[in-house]
Amino acid sequence: MPRSLAAFAFLLLLACVAAPCVAQAPPEQLQIMPPMRRIGPPPSSWTALQLEKQGDDLRADKAYVDALDYYRAALDRKPSAVLQNKIGITYLQMQRFAEASKAFQRSTRADRNYADAHNNLGVIYYLQKKYGKAIKEYQKALKLAAESASFYSNLGAAYFSQKQFEKATVEYTRALQLDPDIFERTSHTGVAAQMSSPEDRAHYDYVVAKMYARLGIAERSLLYLRKAMEEGYKEIGKVYKDTEFAGLRKDPRFAELMAAKPAAIPE
Repeated sequence: MPRSLAAFAFLLLLACVAAPCVAQAPPEQLQIMPPMRRIGPPPSSWTALQLEKQGDDLRADKAYVDALDYYRAALDRKPSAVLQNKIGITYLQMQRFAEASKAFQRSTRADRNYADAHNNLGVIYYLQKKYGKAIKEYQKALKLAAESASFYSNLGAAYFSQKQFEKATVEYTRALQLDPDIFERTSHTGVAAQMSSPEDRAHYDYVVAKMYARLGIAERSLLYLRKAMEEGYKEIGKVYKDTEFAGLRKDPRFAELMAAKPAAIPE
């Protein structure tokens, strides 16, 4: 090795002893990219109705940032509780709960008789596990729109999360009477999705099975009984005592299900 090169290697070794040698690599830095926009800014010549319609289309396409631009532009032209509610829904779909809550509150202030905004504000409180506040908003919504199955279902979900099972059953039954398919549409987003333990989910499935049985909808009742058993419901024996299942117990499919004893699905 040439003398000059040997000297350089010795100095490099001393430097590594004095301070740890760190291999130089390309920097790995995170950067928040600006939101992608699919279309241009809202045209200044458009009416509030045109802007709102475009916002609806963009929200349906999940272009939420653009949708917010068009809703806000429409709101500038024509203040509206409906537009504030749509802004809140857009923020909710983006999982930006704080902004969604503020928008729904503005909507209820703009029109205190707007049932949808009260219900949607209740949804925010429910997702934040503020069940008492959620119940109050759902009750306000129901005073304004007493025939809404989804409002009753949401109120039942809040009661269920508070473990007020009798009250939950009353509200769920009202929801089912108005819309027998209500749980099929909300099974992935409603109360069952919020439950932390298989015991709670199993209890929920049993309660739903009981309500379907009371309404004489055997297929749905059997479906939820199976779910309760698969979730490991420990009090499944009550199915032979609860009066709601009296009619179902005469169905041969009930006997087949109970004889099969579906095994609990492991977590």
